[in-house]
Amino acid sequence: MAQLIAKDLCVGYEGRAVLRNLNFEISAGDYLCIAGENGSGKSTLMKTILGFIPPVSGTIMTGDGLQRNEIGYLPQQTLIQKDFPASVEEIVLSGRQGNSSSRFFYSREDRQIASKNMERMGVRNLARSCYRLLSGGQQQRVLLARALCAAEKMLLLDEPVAGLDPKVTEEMYALVAGLNREGMTIVMISHDLDMAVHDAKHILYVGKPVFYGSRQEYLKCGLSLKKAGDSV
Repeated sequence: MAQLIAKDLCVGYEGRAVLRNLNFEISAGDYLCIAGENGSGKSTLMKTILGFIPPVSGTIMTGDGLQRNEIGYLPQQTLIQKDFPASVEEIVLSGRQGNSSSRFFYSREDRQIASKNMERMGVRNLARSCYRLLSGGQQQRVLLARALCAAEKMLLLDEPVAGLDPKVTEEMYALVAGLNREGMTIVMISHDLDMAVHDAKHILYVGKPVFYGSRQEYLKCGLSLKKAGDSV
């Protein structure tokens, strides 16, 4: 059953659409890779899915019992965020803010969930370390652990490997694929579709033309999409 349904969806800002007439469904346990050239509207689409900005037109609905607070989000990291002077544990715990019943204190359950996700991402031993002193790959693992503190059913990732070296990139993709095998629904924006497509089950290519279909369908027509004028 579909957790997310987009029908005749147009996304953009201040009434000006950058992507038009999108129709797709994301089912429980799916792995959707969103690709397209720079400036094509991928991040705008993800923010619309999250409810940060309203659709210009059309609809995007949740289904299969999915609640907005069950969706985790890993946005692109800014330079200021990379230099944030907090401990790893504090960063990961902050992912529980939307679920915490208290504005000022985290519960024992919050701390247990944070600890579990630090362990899953291999950063439990860095809990007391300063986030700003970590490598790029370690920081992304910490932010992924933070996103998982909110993600009960679905995880959205916006260019999670941007700026990482090839070895760390491969490790990050493997972590995401492992989460999907555990049952987490994955929606990921990636500039490197050639690598991401190995694990993705469906592809949404926001270029000219727009493509939505299975991994197998994309592999059959992906070359013709690139020849149409867009670069991934």
